[in-house]
Amino acid sequence: MENPAFEMHGATPPAFSRSKEEFQSKGKSSTMKFFLLCLLASIITTSLGILILSLIFGNCWEFPKDSGGNEELGKEMEEKTDPKFRFLYHLRESKIYKYQGGEIQWARFRRDPREYENPEVREFGKSLNFHKSQITLGMLRIRSRGLRAPHWHFNANEHGFLLQGSAWIGILGPDHSQAVTYNVTEGQVVFFPKNSVHWVKNVGKEDLIFLLFFSTHEELLTLDVDDVFFSTPEDVAARALKPKGGVGFIRTFQKPGEDQSINLPKNLDQLIHNSTFPQSPDSQVWKFFYDLPGSPEFPFPGGIFRWARFRKNGTGLTENQRIFSQSLHEHENSLTLATLRIFGNHLGIPHFHFNANEMGVVISGCGQVGVVLPEGSSLFSVGIGDVVFFPLGSQHFIQSFCQEDLLLVLAYNTGNQLETLRMNQYFPGISHQILAQLFHKNQEEFQKIPKNSR
Repeated sequence: MENPAFEMHGATPPAFSRSKEEFQSKGKSSTMKFFLLCLLASIITTSLGILILSLIFGNCWEFPKDSGGNEELGKEMEEKTDPKFRFLYHLRESKIYKYQGGEIQWARFRRDPREYENPEVREFGKSLNFHKSQITLGMLRIRSRGLRAPHWHFNANEHGFLLQGSAWIGILGPDHSQAVTYNVTEGQVVFFPKNSVHWVKNVGKEDLIFLLFFSTHEELLTLDVDDVFFSTPEDVAARALKPKGGVGFIRTFQKPGEDQSINLPKNLDQLIHNSTFPQSPDSQVWKFFYDLPGSPEFPFPGGIFRWARFRKNGTGLTENQRIFSQSLHEHENSLTLATLRIFGNHLGIPHFHFNANEMGVVISGCGQVGVVLPEGSSLFSVGIGDVVFFPLGSQHFIQSFCQEDLLLVLAYNTGNQLETLRMNQYFPGISHQILAQLFHKNQEEFQKIPKNSR
C-alpha cells in the first residue's frame, strides 16, 4: 500500500531535483506568494470582522435609515439630543399601552431602538442602562373593578406607591405559603419580591393609579398567570391541578383574543357572585406593606422626607416598620422609596449618594433640577409628571420655583441604608488651606462658611 509519509523519505521527487540556483529562486518566489496570500487572507478576515461588529454594535442605538417608512424618524434620531434628557423624562407625554381594564406608561430602557418614540425618550432609556440604574418606572392605571392579572417578574423586585384610589393586593411567596392579602389606600407603599405571584384589584369607584418602581435597568421580564395556563398542555394542566372533570374541565377554558394584563370583562357581574376582600394577619402583611403617610417625618431646612427603607439601627421603629425594614434587607436588589416635599421657593441642598442611583416623579409643584457628572452638567425645569434620574455619585439638587410645595416620589436602588453626602457637609469639611489653594482665595475667607450646617 502506498504511504505518502514514507515517500517523503525515499527517492527525490522531480519537483525537488533542480539546481541550487533554481531551487533558491523558486523558494523565494514561493515564499513571497505565500506571504502575499496570508496578507490578503488577513485583510479579508479583519474587514469581515469589523463589518460584523459594526452591524452588531454600531446599530445598537441607531435607527435604520429605512425602517419601513421611518426614514425621517431615523434621521431625526441621528441628530444630537439635548443632554438634559439623560436625566429628564416627560412621563405624561409617553406612549400609552391600553388594555381592557386600564393602561400603563413607561420610563424604561428598550433593546430595540425602534421602540422609542423620539430621540429624547431614547436618550433617557440609554442613560438608565448605561449607568446601570437598577430602576425602571411604570405608571399603572386600573379602572374601577379592574384587575392587574396575577403575574410575576423574572428579573426585578417591584415597589409601588399608590397615587390615587384604593386597592386589594394579593401576593404568593415560595413553597407552600398561603396568599397574603391586604388593602391599600392613597400614599401607602407595597413591595413584591422578585418571582412572587401578585395581583392588584381596584376596589374603589375612581381610577386606581400606581407608581411602580422595578429593580432593573434591563427590559422587564414578566409572565401572566393566564398566559402560562394557556401555554401549558391540557393534560399536563389537568394532572397538576386535579380538577373535577379532569381534562374535560380544562378544555372549557377559552383563551381571550386580546391581552388581559389589565382585565375587566364586560360580563363581570355574571362571573362573580360573591366577592370579599380579606385581610391577612398583620405580621404577614407588614412584610409587603408600609404605611408611608403614617410614618415619621424627617425634616430638613426647606422641606420634609418620609421613608420606606431599611435602617441598620432599629431603635424607635414600630413593629410594622421593623418587619418591613427587615423584609427589604432580606431580598436582593430591593429598592428604597421616599416622598420628598420641598416647601415653596425653597432648596433641596446639592448632594450625592455613595451607594444608589435615584429616580423621582414630580407629583405637584414646579421647580429646577441640576445634575453634575464628569462629562458635564445639566440644569432644567420640571413640572407635574416629569421623571428625573440621578446616577450614583452625581451631585444634584432640586429646588421649588412655585409658591406651592414641590412634591416628588423617589426610588433608590438599594435595600441597605442610603449613604449621602451634602455640599454643606463636605465643602466646610475640607481644610481651609486646601480650599485657599484650590480657589485662589485667602484662607481666612473660608471662615465665612459655617461648619456642619444641615
